[in-house]
Amino acid sequence: MTDRIKFTKMTGSGNDFILIDIMSQKLPANDLSALTRKICHRSLSLGADGAIFLERSEKADFKWRFYNSDGSEAEMCGNGSRCAARFAFINKIAGSSVTFETKAGIIKAEVNGSEVKTELTKPKNLKKDIHVNVFGNDMSVQFINTGVPHAVIFVDDIEKCEVEKIGREIRYHKEFKPAGTNVNFVKPIDGNMISVRTYERGVEGETLACGTGSVASSIFHSINTGVSSPISVKTRGGEILKVFVVRNGDSISNVSLQGMTRIICDGELDRESWEYL
Repeated sequence: MTDRIKFTKMTGSGNDFILIDIMSQKLPANDLSALTRKICHRSLSLGADGAIFLERSEKADFKWRFYNSDGSEAEMCGNGSRCAARFAFINKIAGSSVTFETKAGIIKAEVNGSEVKTELTKPKNLKKDIHVNVFGNDMSVQFINTGVPHAVIFVDDIEKCEVEKIGREIRYHKEFKPAGTNVNFVKPIDGNMISVRTYERGVEGETLACGTGSVASSIFHSINTGVSSPISVKTRGGEILKVFVVRNGDSISNVSLQGMTRIICDGELDRESWEYL
């Protein structure tokens, strides 16, 4: 049984991930959910918002398994997809044009240095003006699945939003059962720019950025205002993501996400990083 796991830690707009190639190494256990919970613990191990495992695929350059820090497996992650594409390019798993298999479908990406543009799967289940009761107040919520489910709420003051309190209530609201939803609070800034704060399902709190949430927010901003692509999204971490939306009215045919990725470190996880519980 292995005593060490080779990894790369990367960040995309403030979302940090542990990337592990399991095509070239054997893991100590088959339970990727339990392993993720342990190595993503910020106090007792390396720490991250999630873990990405790269496997062999017969349909694309590779197949990914993405887990949130709580061990829940997600269909898709926008910022994680950009990190995975660059990781694959750096490690010669793929060229600069990358395809990989996810539970949401085949993802295409273009790697240009540290900048990556990812073409996401076609959004689905668009719903406008869903009325939900939150702490006795009626709130109008938009909804769309951009690989994972996202609720979108437009607000007047992004800084005063009770992201964790309201986000948690909507995330578990009966309207979005059984899967639950991510929750985005959006403030239009000027024309093609919006500011977004996101409560992420699986992390169970606010993160510094959410790629699929930025896409969901941009779609509804485009529908509401008629602005054309690209839409610039100011994330909580301060970085700007670019979202490209091709639509005809409320029908969305194509979406892409572009932004920077950063390599934090390469290394080996010691057995003690996952055997502390």
